[in-house]
Order: sequence, then C-alpha cells, then structure tokens
Amino acid sequence: MSHEFISLHDVFYFVRQYIVVISTFCVAGLLLSAFYVITSDPIYSARTQILIEPKIPRGLQQQQPAEVNLSLDTAQVESQLAVLRSQKIAIMVIDDLGLMNDPSFRDIHGPGIEARIRRAWASIVDAASLRDHGGYAALGNFLGSDDRQTEVPQTESERERVAVEVFAEGLEVQRVGVSYAIDITFQSLEPALAARIANATADAFVREQVQTTTQAAGEGIAWLEKRMQEVGNQMNEATRITQEFRAKHDYSIDQNQTPVGGQDGVAGGERQTTLEQLEVTADTYRKMYESLLAAYTNSVDQQPYLIANARVITSATSPKVESWPRRKLVLAFGGLAGLVAGIGFAVARRSLDRNVRSAQQIGRELGLACIGELPHVRFKRGGFGRLDEVLREPQSAFAASLKNAKLSINIARAPRQPRIGITSVSPGDGKATVVSNLAALYAASGIQTLVVNADSNSALANDLLQTPNFDVFEQESVDAKEHVRKIQLVRETGYYCLNGSENGAGKLIIAKNLEKALKEIGLYYKMIFVDLPPLTSGSDALSICPMLDGVIVVAQSGVTSMDQLAELAAVLKNNNSTVLGVILTKVHSGSARSHRQLAAQAPR
Repeated sequence: MSHEFISLHDVFYFVRQYIVVISTFCVAGLLLSAFYVITSDPIYSARTQILIEPKIPRGLQQQQPAEVNLSLDTAQVESQLAVLRSQKIAIMVIDDLGLMNDPSFRDIHGPGIEARIRRAWASIVDAASLRDHGGYAALGNFLGSDDRQTEVPQTESERERVAVEVFAEGLEVQRVGVSYAIDITFQSLEPALAARIANATADAFVREQVQTTTQAAGEGIAWLEKRMQEVGNQMNEATRITQEFRAKHDYSIDQNQTPVGGQDGVAGGERQTTLEQLEVTADTYRKMYESLLAAYTNSVDQQPYLIANARVITSATSPKVESWPRRKLVLAFGGLAGLVAGIGFAVARRSLDRNVRSAQQIGRELGLACIGELPHVRFKRGGFGRLDEVLREPQSAFAASLKNAKLSINIARAPRQPRIGITSVSPGDGKATVVSNLAALYAASGIQTLVVNADSNSALANDLLQTPNFDVFEQESVDAKEHVRKIQLVRETGYYCLNGSENGAGKLIIAKNLEKALKEIGLYYKMIFVDLPPLTSGSDALSICPMLDGVIVVAQSGVTSMDQLAELAAVLKNNNSTVLGVILTKVHSGSARSHRQLAAQAPR
C-alpha cells in the first residue's frame, strides 16, 4: 500500500533525476524574461483624480443644506466613467493637445519579434564596445529604419481614428473604492506627455460637463422664448376679443346660430359665449404668460453661474520612474514559469518513459529487489567505469554501492560454493564492469574467486585479458580436468578467469559442458561468477541458469526498457532460475542510505 502514495523520497529522487531539465527550463525562462525586459520600451503612467459631486435638484435648491441629503448610486457613477472613456472626450483631448501631429504620441504595444531581435543585437554590440566604426555602420544598416515606424494613414478620418484608438489604449479610468473619486491614469512612452494627457482628460471632462449643462440650459431658454411668444399671442387675442365684446355692450355673442333640432323640443344647436367666459380665458393666458416669463427670467439669470458637478482634486505630474516593464517582477515570473514548465515537462517525460529509472520502479513493476545503484564513474571505451574500479577507488560511491550488492549476495547464497550468474538485457549495460568489480571485491577479501566468461562479446576478454588464448570446447563433450590448466590469474584484479575463444564460447553455454567444468573447478574456488550472454543473444543462451545458485540482472538506468527487463525476468522465471536482484548502472546520483535500504530488501 505504500506505493500508492508519493513519499518525500520519491519527490527528492524525481528532482534529483530531472534537475538538469528543470534547471534548463528555469534558465530559459529567465533568459526570455531578460530578453523581454531589454527589448521593451519603458512605459510611464501619470495619474490625476477628480471628484464627482451630486447635483441639487431645482426643487430642493431653496431648502436648507441640512435638509438636503443627496447621493449617487452605482449606475450614475458608472455613467460618468463611461463619459470619461467616450470618443467625445478623446477627440477633445486630441484636438486640445494636437496629438495627431505629435510623433511621440504612439501606441504602447511592444515591438515585434524581429524588432526585438534587432534591439537585443544592438545591446550586445554596445556592450561589447566595438572599436571598428565600420562595424557600427554595418550594424546601422542591419537595424534599418525605426522599428516603431508604421504606415501613416492618408485621410483625416483615418488619422483621427488611429489617434482615438491609441488614446483609448493608454487611458485607464476606475472608481476609488466606493467613493465618488475617480482615478484617471494615462500610459505613454514619454513621461511628460503622459502627465499632459492625464490632466487634459480631467479638464476635458469638467469642460464637457459645463458644455452639456450650458447646452441644456440654452435649449430650455429657446423653448421658453418660443412658448412665451405662442402664449403671448394667445393672451393678446383673448384680451382683444374681451375688449370688443365689452365695447359693444352685448353680453352674448352668437356663434353658429344654425338651428338644430333637439330632443324633447329643446333647441340644441345654439351656443353663446358670455363676458365672464372671455375674461376667464384672457386671465388664464395672462397667468400662463407670467409663469413662463418668470421661468425665463430665472433661467437667464442662472445661466452665467452654471458649474460642473465634477472637479479636479489631484493633478498629474511627470513620472520619474517607468511603470512597465517591472524588471524584478518580469524576471521572477519568467523564472517561475520556466520552473513550472520544466516540472511539467519532466512529469510528462516520466509518465511516458518506459525505461528503468529507479529502484522503486523495479520493485513496484517487477517485484524484484534492486541490490545496487552504481553511479557513472568515467568513460572507458564506451563503459561507465574501469574493470578494477573498486580497487582503484575503494572509498568511492561506486565501491560503496557494489559492497552493498556483495552483502546481498552473501545473505542470499547457498551454504555450498555459490555459483552466481550475471546477465543483462543488451550489450553495453555495464555487465562486464559489474562482474569484474564484484569478483575483485571477493578476491580482495581473501576468497578464491573465479570468473567464467560465457559471453563471446564480453569486455573481460577484450579489455582486461591481454592474451585471450582459450579454446576449451572443440568437441561436444570434453574432459573437465583439462579446464584447470586453461585458467589464468588476472593480476590487475586478483581473481582467476576461465575464458573461451569466439568459437569455444558457444559450447561453453551448453548445460552439460558447463556442469562438467564447474564440477571440477568448484573444488578449487569458493566463489564463482558466470558472465552470461545478454537477452538479445537469445533466450537459449540462458538455459544454463537453472544449474546456478542465483542470477543477478544488470540494467542501465534510463536506457534499459522496462518491458525488456520484464521479459528477461519472465525468461529466468520460466527456467526455474533464482533471481537475486537487479543492479542499476550509470545512475546519475545515489545515496548511501538508499543503498543500505535496498541491501536490506534483498531476499534471504
């Protein structure tokens, strides 16, 4: 059940295994961030602040200030924000400052990748301080024209549209908390221009408020004038009719006196107007005219005193430090992004990788103990370590790990003289190095050790033995006593070796021949290692494994396929062979603690 959870050791092993990949991604992220910072134009932000004040309605203006409690809801404030972002304010600011003809008024978008490369190259050349003036001239030709230069629109409307887009891109308007204060921030490549535009935007908004109020008042006065003229004409006409009626001393004026028959004998088509009615009509028109005249007079009197319901409370000043790019923030973000990308890549690679990577993986998928993790020592003709490495560097991590493997073999071996076979999946996994160094360890401890080379392609005969002159099995059946005279002492390592020629090695792996040889040789040696052919030589080459006391499998970390290793384990199991464990070679790093734990897990 412990394998279902990720332990701290697994995390440390994962980081240790992919530290180079993760570090590479981190460095790449930092380099890209530095490239972005170096090639980006500095952007300056200027901020001004205005305050919106509620407008007292006309009906409440005569009340005491303490009795008036006004407030603006969110919709009203958002409406003012929309006005600030509107095209009308943009055009007012552009016209006031003449921004369409200002070359410093341009978009704040960063340059393209080609322009950034040119800028980075220019920075490198400047840092190198070229002495050749011709080099500077060539660099100038390489850089060409200004990378910020764009095609200038031809028509006035297109120029205005581009200017409005640039203005909207640099403008930022937001409410300060829940207050009636509004921050107006403008970003530009020039600090002085940013302050000018921010202040001009606030002034344009205040001026727009006054203009809107003045326009509304002017429209109201014009309507009152027109309405006063209409009501005045009606009042004059009603007064004239009343005076004419009174001058005739007639109290009724017949209108449409055409008799019309009515019901019940009453005449219904006759309508008369009296003096009282005419006087009431004239008086009504007069009151209407007086009311309109009073409103007109009040509007005309208040028009010079129209003010905006917004005022500037903080003016913008020219910024001294750019607001973007924030170098430390960008570099930190680049490093963090590289770290995340590196971890993600490592996790993906680990999940898709079917090669042997760790001892835990071997135990989890194959159920075999990893009895040693040999670090990468040095290259020697394609190998990962010398054949006598444990004797040359007895205090190294390589020797410590191989001593743990030796301890596991001692625990698992039979009481009689042990015969241990060592094989691998494919050539180049370090099998010969493991065989030679294990035998050297036993020989150094005073144990008479023999290495039987049953692999025709083993590095033992090619690299260690200077005169491999063995040709022991010319026949299918030979006299085993003759083998004793064919054994050589390897002085560099202290153990003995029985080697076969290229032709003889094929007969050495025949079970009956090897049984005869080991029966005679076993009387003289207390420890025998058999260098078996790899799995790629064919499963028939491993048919001699059942007569051995145990088999050790050598796998190369990061190269040996887990599927092939499982196939080799299945072949040994089908041959009724005892697998003592797996030794990993070319491991990038390891710890003595993990080696001790793995040695303790070896079968007893």
